[in-house]
Amino acid sequence: MPSETIKLTAKLKLKEIPNGLDALFSTYREIVNYLIGYAFENNVTSFYRLKKETYKSLRKEYPELPSHYHYTATQMATMIYKSYRKRRKKGKANGKPVFKKEVIMLDDHLFKLDLEKRIVKLSTPSGRIELEFYPAKYHEKFGDWKIGQAWLVRTQKGVFINVVFSREVEVREPETFVGVDLNENNVTLSLPNGEFVQIITHERELRTGYFVKRRKIQKKLRAGKKREELLEKYGRRERNRLDDLYHKLANKIVELAEKYGGIALEDLTEIRDSIRYSAEMNGRLHRWSFRKLQSIIEYKAKLKGVRVVFVNPAFTSSLCPVCGGKLSPNGRRVLKCECGFEADRDVVGSWNISLRALKMWGVSVPPESPTMKVRVGKVSRADVYELYTNHG
Repeated sequence: MPSETIKLTAKLKLKEIPNGLDALFSTYREIVNYLIGYAFENNVTSFYRLKKETYKSLRKEYPELPSHYHYTATQMATMIYKSYRKRRKKGKANGKPVFKKEVIMLDDHLFKLDLEKRIVKLSTPSGRIELEFYPAKYHEKFGDWKIGQAWLVRTQKGVFINVVFSREVEVREPETFVGVDLNENNVTLSLPNGEFVQIITHERELRTGYFVKRRKIQKKLRAGKKREELLEKYGRRERNRLDDLYHKLANKIVELAEKYGGIALEDLTEIRDSIRYSAEMNGRLHRWSFRKLQSIIEYKAKLKGVRVVFVNPAFTSSLCPVCGGKLSPNGRRVLKCECGFEADRDVVGSWNISLRALKMWGVSVPPESPTMKVRVGKVSRADVYELYTNHG
């Protein structure tokens, strides 16, 4: 049975902020910005070349800093410059990129973690120091996971070490796929047994409600501590409710797909670049955290041995899943084909997603396989379930 790697990040909040941490953040930021500038002026996108051409001079200027900080700073600078180049090609960036964040990348030479003792050992210019962190219930599940890289992060809430954990899991070969069509306010599933399930999430209403609250605060309070506190309060509350919703939703999807062995999702990584609707619709879609939901579905599925594949999202809701013809509107949500097929647009989307996954897997599907048994005629709307989130 093939295996795949799951990676999850755990946040460890430090109990006390040690002396010298300000200087470490400042020095690291200086080094990253120097490296970004060098990469920018010399058009260097290779980590190895950037490291080779700058390492000696940096070691000479910062002799007390452990050498692996130079190594991770070079990684950071390379990633930032590559990202900048991509955005510049799309006309979304100009000038010179600058690193302003209070973030330090750590590799396994710079920190050692002991989950049981709740201690992180961190290398600094003055030697290795021990840092205690606050325990959280979810940290316990990482006891037998492999520890990867980490980030030392300073925010208004304190200093955190965000550690990446990984684990190898066995993922079986799927018998077939459950097609999952993610939408702003619902998720529709096409099951291999011919049934369709639609889960009403109310995500659009939730996001819109918090968006309106933030707008009212911003109009009423132009500046000040109270304004920032209220915006942070409602932002945190929105994130918590969405996290709760996404985990419940992912659990339900994986539960329905487990017996089939496969889940098919749309590859939506470029959707924001192609959004060309009204200002209101653009804003709503930019606030929709579809990729986060997909990531949660993906790792929960892998933990259950269920394979996840991503398919091309083009025309999934506009082509007939039976004959491949162009669908036409036949009511507010219903689409109809000349071949006689008729269904809700979300049902069509989820069905086409599952068919594309099967095609990726080498299975003959409509319209190439006319002998395949499919239902022609009106397909009823999916069975509908409502998924509620905590309101606390």
